[in-house]
Amino acid sequence: MTALVVYESMFGNTKRIALAVAEGIATRLPVETIEVSDAPEDIGGDIDLLVVGGPTHVHGMSSATSRKSAAERADGQLVSQRIGIREWLDHAKAEVFDIHAAAFDTRINGMAIFTGSAAKGYAKGLRSAGFRVDWPPQSFLVNSRTAPGEDALLAGQLEEARAWGQAIASKITPGA
Repeated sequence: MTALVVYESMFGNTKRIALAVAEGIATRLPVETIEVSDAPEDIGGDIDLLVVGGPTHVHGMSSATSRKSAAERADGQLVSQRIGIREWLDHAKAEVFDIHAAAFDTRINGMAIFTGSAAKGYAKGLRSAGFRVDWPPQSFLVNSRTAPGEDALLAGQLEEARAWGQAIASKITPGA
């Protein structure tokens, strides 16, 4: 049994969350973490758990336009420079039935009704691609007043991400 964490990140905060989620998963399963541009589109039987995550842009998944806007605000290069989770999900597919999946996002600290959540769109895309989404979408919070390129994660978010990854992995059993 193995797990794959696919992430999109602009300024590095979502990448840090993805790595923390992977650390949690690694307490139970071997796991690989990969930036979305390098992720395989066909997810086969060697993967038992797929976790995808990215930033929330304009209340949902990033787009070419929102990534261009992020690039204009960036102090340096963006982590994800080619495609986002939205585009990857348009081509991704489960090669076998019953690959477990989960989705997360990073979003501004506040009520989701006001900030939006990309994870809901990721979960829907995962289901459409044939994955079994077993957990509700998860959000990890960033500070809205932090400049791009700075650590915007709220205190405790990396620990929450590790715990979430471990909790997901603990529910994966062979053939389940």
